[in-house]
Amino acid sequence: MASEFPTRPAIAAQQLAQLRRLLAAILPANRFYRQRFSGLDTHLSSLDDFCRFPFTTKEELSADQRAFPPYGSNLTYPVASCTRFHQTSGTTSSPLRWLDTPESWQSMVESWKKIYRLAGVRPGGRIYFAFSFGPFLGFWLAFDAAQQLGCLCLPGGGLGSAGRLKAIIDNSATVLCCTPSYAVRLAEVAAAGNLDLRSSSVRSIIVAGEPGGSIPATRRRLEQLWPGARVFDHHGMTETGPISHQCPAQPGVLHVIESAYFPEVFDPGGNPVPPGEMGELVVTTLDRLASPLLRYRTGDLVRVAASAPPCVCGCHDLALAGGILGRADDMLIVRGVNIYPSAVEDLLGGFAEIVEYQVKVDQSASLPELTLRLELSAGCADPKAVLQRVQASLHAAFNLRVPIKLAPAGTLPRFEMKASRWLVANRPHRCANLLPPTPSHS
Repeated sequence: MASEFPTRPAIAAQQLAQLRRLLAAILPANRFYRQRFSGLDTHLSSLDDFCRFPFTTKEELSADQRAFPPYGSNLTYPVASCTRFHQTSGTTSSPLRWLDTPESWQSMVESWKKIYRLAGVRPGGRIYFAFSFGPFLGFWLAFDAAQQLGCLCLPGGGLGSAGRLKAIIDNSATVLCCTPSYAVRLAEVAAAGNLDLRSSSVRSIIVAGEPGGSIPATRRRLEQLWPGARVFDHHGMTETGPISHQCPAQPGVLHVIESAYFPEVFDPGGNPVPPGEMGELVVTTLDRLASPLLRYRTGDLVRVAASAPPCVCGCHDLALAGGILGRADDMLIVRGVNIYPSAVEDLLGGFAEIVEYQVKVDQSASLPELTLRLELSAGCADPKAVLQRVQASLHAAFNLRVPIKLAPAGTLPRFEMKASRWLVANRPHRCANLLPPTPSHS
């Protein structure tokens, strides 16, 4: 099976050629990177030479777009040649505007088509997109890729959850695209309306936007709520496009699409991370020439798989064990304990009685306080016992005693896009400095 995939030497040779092509395209025309690389030897004899290039950060891109509104100077071609506009959510900084030429757009569509194929989607499939189309990149790409693959594309914009469920059933959708949280929400609405999801034709749920697709407890819950469906995870960003896909043989492992991205993983000291350890994912877009990113600090925390390639699936692309483990700026220190939201989600996902939850963190005092609100299922026979079990599990996992409160049914927020279950009070906005400051070459 391994012979079907490019070997590591073949991948490296192709990436070196792509990086040389990228530099040849952007250096004469792209003001942002031309200034950043001024005085730098940009000749690449090997991939190791690329390590002398500076990192790119979201803060630098935001500052560039403020200085040169509205699109900034990270443009390789004139705006008149661009046909696609997208924008980030702006959850950690000012929203970034992103432009693409037809060629750059198609390069990302090809990556999405790969995701579909590995998820088992074939021509003739019926894909339901359960979201409202806005300025975000991902689902527009997914829609175009599905259309090119020969699938029936079913848009869900402008409908509530009940209307979307009806459309999924009426149109015999075989694939559902949404966030993990919204797949749970749809199942909740189905149960409230006495709709048995065993009657649906959905066989694949392709999720992104949150770490949930690679969290075992969340995966199990989704596959229980949608009987007969398999969860398939991937991740990406508006600035980059689709970066990774779930390993077909190992749920919970993501492979970086190295035909389109050059990935690196670094520890806080700026050193490459050895297998088995956690670090920040840094990527370079190899084919998105219109608005490229070179050595971009994604803020995503990952763990390089301990086993050497090839993976059991035969793929030699970089494998990330556990998928996206969290965000560098999401980590909270509560009474000296490092806590990542994904770890809490995995723990709470093991309780079938929990319908939804919300975490409040108050850092106004000398010792930060964390409070958990839980919404339990209507059929829960002993809520007090569930709270005691949850509290014991949290103490065992984090050595913290966390106050837990019950929330009345239906009162905690539900989410269509990225879930926002963590409310942090009295903490100024910050972006974690996991890597050293980017050196200036201008």
